[in-house]
Amino acid sequence: MNEKNRPFLKWPGGKYKLLDKILPKLPQSHTWVEPFVGAGAVFLNVNTEQAILNDINPDLINLYQLIKTEGNTFIDYASQFFNKKNNQEKKYYQLRTAFNESEDIVLRSALFLYLNRHGYNGLCRYNQKGGFNVPFGRYKNPKFPQQQLLYFHQKSQRATFTCKDYRQILKNLKKGSVVYCDPPYVPISESASFTQYSGKIFTWQDQQDLAQMAIDLSRKGIQVLISNHDLKPLREIYRDAKITSFDVARTINCNTQKRGPVKELLALFT
Repeated sequence: MNEKNRPFLKWPGGKYKLLDKILPKLPQSHTWVEPFVGAGAVFLNVNTEQAILNDINPDLINLYQLIKTEGNTFIDYASQFFNKKNNQEKKYYQLRTAFNESEDIVLRSALFLYLNRHGYNGLCRYNQKGGFNVPFGRYKNPKFPQQQLLYFHQKSQRATFTCKDYRQILKNLKKGSVVYCDPPYVPISESASFTQYSGKIFTWQDQQDLAQMAIDLSRKGIQVLISNHDLKPLREIYRDAKITSFDVARTINCNTQKRGPVKELLALFT
């Protein structure tokens, strides 16, 4: 495929490296829909007249909306946080506290970008009180993603950003829309569970509801592609879909010896 457009956010589980597997599965569409947009790697590499991009994390959606509407003004503002002085552990935690205590959307959005690029492995994690709690990443020279931000600004002019439960996004789509769903993955083991991405837990019932909605949408002429771990319970609820399985390198584990390949799948409902 042609040269790929990279997201400006670091995003564990992001789909940039899997674009060659995902994009051929779905046709071009006038309306592109992502209920779990994350870093937006897939959106950045599709051609569409309009996009509905949703995520349950308000910090992420506020950031995207600011980049769309303010462009260079916001990008220049956010760039001031990327310097040697701020790439120190003490300063990182000061800015993390400032983020958690601020109600200013512009400041929070700029700091969200800073924390993403300076925090450990690009994780996005909140505690039960809603505080961002990712530790300092200790990177030598985190770069400000100027070009990726400018491309996102350009591309996002055709996008509508929302912060809702995925069910609200999927219930009123028009025939011919194309949907890509990258929900929080079912953990391979209890110790692998990671559910505090937005302070809310994505349950097994949520996984089942999503699969059923995909079936219902496909019957209305709306194609839906879902990515997840390749696990027997998921294959059961995706039984009406065309399933493709493949290995993906695991990149997040405190034990580097456990960062081997894991099985993932794509379930296409047509």
